[in-house]
This record gives sequence, C-alpha cells and structure tokens, in this order.
Amino acid sequence: MNTNINLAGIKMKNPVTVASGTFGYGREFHQFLDLNQLGGIITKGTSLKPKSGNKPPRVCETASGMLNSIGLQNPGVEYFAQNDLPFLRKFDTAVIVNACGSTVEEYVELCKILNTLDIDGVELNLSCPNVKAGCMAFGNSYEGVREITSKVKNVLDKPLIVKLTPNVTDIASIAKGAEDGGADGVSLINTLLGMKIDIDKRRPILANNTGGLSGPAIKPVAVRMVYQVAQAIKIPILGMGGIMDGKDAVEFMLAGATAISIGAGNFMDPYTSVNTIKGIEDYMEKYKIENLKDIIGTVQMNEIV
Repeated sequence: MNTNINLAGIKMKNPVTVASGTFGYGREFHQFLDLNQLGGIITKGTSLKPKSGNKPPRVCETASGMLNSIGLQNPGVEYFAQNDLPFLRKFDTAVIVNACGSTVEEYVELCKILNTLDIDGVELNLSCPNVKAGCMAFGNSYEGVREITSKVKNVLDKPLIVKLTPNVTDIASIAKGAEDGGADGVSLINTLLGMKIDIDKRRPILANNTGGLSGPAIKPVAVRMVYQVAQAIKIPILGMGGIMDGKDAVEFMLAGATAISIGAGNFMDPYTSVNTIKGIEDYMEKYKIENLKDIIGTVQMNEIV
C-alpha cells in the first residue's frame, strides 16, 4: 500500500498530521509515541514576538468537545528557532510552522524569518477566533484573505497553506481568496466560535467569554465545508475538525482532503494520531486500495430530486 501524500509541495509518508495548538512543539507527546510515524507536525501558533495569551480560565469541556481561548500564547519565533526547531528536526517527519500575527506587516516580517529556517512549510493562521487583533480581521473576507496571502507569498519560497475560519457565511469564497492570492494549499476548519455559561454564577466559564469549539461535535460541519471548498478550488486541502480515528480521516479524504490533522483527539488519547494511521491502512486493506491518492474527492453524492 502506498500512503505517500504530496500536500501543497510537502512530501509526507502518510496523510496524518497533528493540528496547531494541540501538540505543542512535540516534546510532551514524544514521551508517548514515536514522532517518526507521523506524516507531519504542525507547530503551535508562532508569532514574531512572545505572546502571553488570554487570562484563565482558558479551557472548558463541552458535550463531545471542548472550548479553548488560549489566545495564541507562545515564546516567539526566535525562541522557536533556537530551542524547538532543532528538537523537531531530529525526526523523519514534515515540520510545518503555524504563523500568527496582528497586522499584515507582522505576518510578512514573521514569514521572512520562517523562510530562512529549516522547515517544510508554513500554515498561515488567519482564523483564530479568540484573539482581539489579527486573524479574524483578515480571514473573514475574500479580499482580506487574498491580500495577506499575496503579500506573504511574495516573501516566502516555502509551501504556504492558509488556515481558514469556519465562522463565515461562504467558506468557498474565502478559500478562493487564498488560492487567488497564491496559496499552495488551504487547511480547514479551525474552531467554531462558542460559549458555555456557569448557570450558578450566571457568567461565561471562559474569562474571554467565548472560545473555539473543537472535537467530535464539529466534524459534520467540517466535512461539509471541506467538500464545498474542494468543489471551488484546485489547490490541496488539509482537513481537520473532530477526527478521532481512521474512519473519520477517510471521510475527510473522500470529501476532498489530501491530508488530515488530529486536534482535540490528542488531548483525549495521545495515541490518536498513530491509531488513525493504522485505521487508514486497515481501510485500504479492506477495500484493496493500493494508492491512498485514489480515494481523494471520490465521494459519490446522492441525486437530489
């Protein structure tokens, strides 16, 4: 069986990556699993300068999912380059850096630095729902996404994947903005904006009031959006949103995703990613599929009368 995948110019041994913000920079999960087994690691959101994030509480559990409002806390790109990247490069897996910022200029300066590093690609975070500046300001319109994608691509020689927000009315239009701006691929979906209220205190549980909903609860929405985007663009899709096993992963690939990311599943079981790889292989064996690429986008839609 051939599980090799080329995602936007990034060659991976299998289509399973770990989603930004759910795997740190790999050190904690290295205690549980062999990182060499992964197709790719997408780092925690990394900014030009260190960010302290939002005040706690920043995480709470929901039915079939979780809300988070971390606010992109990270040590900054200089620290990442000196301390985390050397650790990640020890492993035979693609390293994709999730890049975040508050202004167009900040994104551009960050990507100039990332372009000089030994990484395989950049995931441009235009979709974080729980920071006060940046991300959503650029990611919720065709023009905004096209403009920032174009400016970043001008300073970046490495593959560029633009991460899209689901908190819009027309996800296909947003994806087209990324493609028209020169993106090599898109990733979707990021978390859905949500809220949970403590009925005794009559206050939202999260200090930021709202946060991003992830986990199995959002999977049907994510699959639908991946399918819609696959019909609208020609560049590859990195699909994510509630994937917990190989069956979920195959569902995303049938809808049009070239590769997938495990997010909240990493918190529930640190072995979710490697178990998903095995699940995909089991599916291929069951249906005698020799090349995984043969299932991408092959869902047969029902005829609507």
